[in-house]
Amino acid sequence: MNHAITGPVRRIVVLRALMLGDTLCAVPALRAIRRAWPDAHISLLGVPASRDLVERLPHVDEWLPFPGWPGLPEQPLDVRAWPDFLAAMQAAHWDLAIQLHGSGQLTNPLVALLGARHVAGFHAEGAHVPDARLFCRWPEGGHEVQRLLGLCRHLGLAVDDGTLEFPLRSGDDAMLRLAWHGWEGGSPYACVHAGAQLASRRWPVARFAAVAEALHDLGLRIVLTGAPSEQALGEQLSELLAVPHVNLVGRTSLWTLGVLLRDARLLVCNDTGVSHIAAALRVPSVVVSCGSEVARWAPPDVERHRVLAAPAPCRPCAHAECPVGHGCALDVGVTEVVRAAQDLLSRFEEEIRCPVACAS
Repeated sequence: MNHAITGPVRRIVVLRALMLGDTLCAVPALRAIRRAWPDAHISLLGVPASRDLVERLPHVDEWLPFPGWPGLPEQPLDVRAWPDFLAAMQAAHWDLAIQLHGSGQLTNPLVALLGARHVAGFHAEGAHVPDARLFCRWPEGGHEVQRLLGLCRHLGLAVDDGTLEFPLRSGDDAMLRLAWHGWEGGSPYACVHAGAQLASRRWPVARFAAVAEALHDLGLRIVLTGAPSEQALGEQLSELLAVPHVNLVGRTSLWTLGVLLRDARLLVCNDTGVSHIAAALRVPSVVVSCGSEVARWAPPDVERHRVLAAPAPCRPCAHAECPVGHGCALDVGVTEVVRAAQDLLSRFEEEIRCPVACAS
């Protein structure tokens, strides 16, 4: 344990006000924090997209709504909420505040306002370092999971292999059956998830349709998945498909989506939160990475997950819409995705069938 953290640590607040996939990547770090302080009350400041996940994690006791901060795009700044938010944070008497949000250029001043006895986190290269014992430089490379675990190591916390978690419960299966008129997995199926938060991160929907039809020809049922905000995209994809399919875009909860993915033979998706759910559930996936930083966000298990990314000099980018022709998406072809899918289906066929055989 880092000797700079003195006295009992009973109350910890963690800032990770990012989307679902980003929060999943923080789970190994949260696990290390819980292991270091098993009796502490741990709260996470987050955005609504992470709430359902955080409230089920055994490593976190409480999800707290984050009212935004200038320059952070994930949550619009609610200026009117800030006085009450800040008063509540400072009245909580945190023993430790941990900035797990990123480099700290924008967020370190925010975390300093929370009134914690100790503050830890990352700092950008060349930026002010509040306390070198509790802050480490934000890594310029490496996977997001390992970047966050680097801070845990700096603080002297024991870390593990960085395995992700997606805590399904037995009742989630029943909820899926209830919502979808007795849904049973039955014959093998693939999930096709064409959405992503930014349009620049989306592979063309017509190409997803072509891949889905190829998977159908391989003997798989096709299930379309996506968020409620992606229902129009789901309808567009559904209309393009010339094969039978089930359109569940916008019609699942986070946890019933997890059940669908858990029992699927394959997921085909963009580089978005669902790819991290598949990684946590060990579901084979083909991920088309458009614009994102592959080394930072790709599932580490390269045998089970195939990330297809066309080289582009502008990668990574944060544009909502690509201003230069979207080559990072258009240069990934349907044939390439189908071949990757066929390879995964062949490679993991026995592993997926085994539980069925063992149960009979």
